[in-house]
Amino acid sequence: MAEDFSPVCGEEILHVSNLSVNRSGNEIINDINMSITCGEFVGIVGPNGGGKSTLILTILGLLKPRTGSVNVYGKTPMSNATLGRIGWVPQAATELPHNLRITVKEFIQLGLLSSSFLRQHLDFFISPTVFFKRRKKNQLKVENIIETVGLKQYANTMISNLSGGQRQRAAIGKALASEADFLLMDEPMVGVDLESRNSIMRLLDNLCHNQNKTIVMVSHDLASMKRTVHRMIYLEHEIRYDGTTEDFPDLSSLAELRGIEPTHPEADSTKSDVTKSDDVVIIVSPGAEGGES
Repeated sequence: MAEDFSPVCGEEILHVSNLSVNRSGNEIINDINMSITCGEFVGIVGPNGGGKSTLILTILGLLKPRTGSVNVYGKTPMSNATLGRIGWVPQAATELPHNLRITVKEFIQLGLLSSSFLRQHLDFFISPTVFFKRRKKNQLKVENIIETVGLKQYANTMISNLSGGQRQRAAIGKALASEADFLLMDEPMVGVDLESRNSIMRLLDNLCHNQNKTIVMVSHDLASMKRTVHRMIYLEHEIRYDGTTEDFPDLSSLAELRGIEPTHPEADSTKSDVTKSDDVVIIVSPGAEGGES
């Protein structure tokens, strides 16, 4: 009997311990410790070269740690137990050849090519009845996914004819077709228009809430991350912040976290002081003795 891999809310999906990774002889990330549980939508932000993609590639098992460990569902990356459970949506997902002759439905069906693909087709020779039942089930599954990602009316459209946002939806659908419960996304919104971006982010949030999917997304878009994800991690070679979006530091505090000093401290000291409350911003000019200015 097949093992039940249905995600359980609260289950630890990813555990990273004391992780350091070198690339081309240089240390890219150092002493990374993090834990992600089922149903979380986590945004990883940080500057270029800060190690975001390196971390994702290490979680996938494509890069090896120098020190420390990565466990996905309690197993090492790329182990047989994790095959088909992890979906990867790379930045290049929308950069498909313009002459690619494949429909949206056919593209999403590629996600069915998981570790169980060969076993499923051997069923044709062992038990044709089981094979055709599974085939019908997969057809319904793909149709449901196409509807979930909002591409029902484009199911038979060539994927090369879609907009960037629609192609990104198709890439997400392909990842979902693999039955992946854990989605890793590396800058998936690059080249996607604002309307499609908002729609896709709502879709991803719904997948976490309604289907217990777990999503880790790398992005440079701080504003979008703060409005969508449940938790933010600021990575610049090491983790400098890991917490809720509400407590994520403002730009000034972030600069301090990164060790960036003001280049014009004298000018800063002569600027107007700004006192903020939840609803009011009061500007107090230097030397003002009272009343409104």
